[in-house]
Amino acid sequence: MAHAEPDRHARGAASEDAALLFLQSRGLRLLERNAQQRGGELDLVMQDGDSVVFVEVRYREHAAFGGGAASVDRSKRKRLVRAAQQFLATHPRHANAPCRFDVIAAHGDPTQPTLDWLRDAFRADEC
Repeated sequence: MAHAEPDRHARGAASEDAALLFLQSRGLRLLERNAQQRGGELDLVMQDGDSVVFVEVRYREHAAFGGGAASVDRSKRKRLVRAAQQFLATHPRHANAPCRFDVIAAHGDPTQPTLDWLRDAFRADEC
């Protein structure tokens, strides 16, 4: 089972690549990728107009049972909010910008996944 780990990481990286290209094609600009924060990792930090967008990319082979979006549970949302707060604290030029949390649920072929973009998937004050 040791060989599954690199495959999982490769699928995740391919899904993030696809999500990044997808979002850029819709006018979002990359600020940072795989931003390591004390609260956790932020897959993509994007700018959409004046807003800072924290994007969680979740790959599942199949979209059944809610797919990747369903895996962003309450605990994961809390970790993302903490990581986003830490990111904003260390990037003062974005500290007062409006923010949102999006989820990209990827499924199917990891090299060309089907992407479902959930804009404003949850709010920090809900966590």
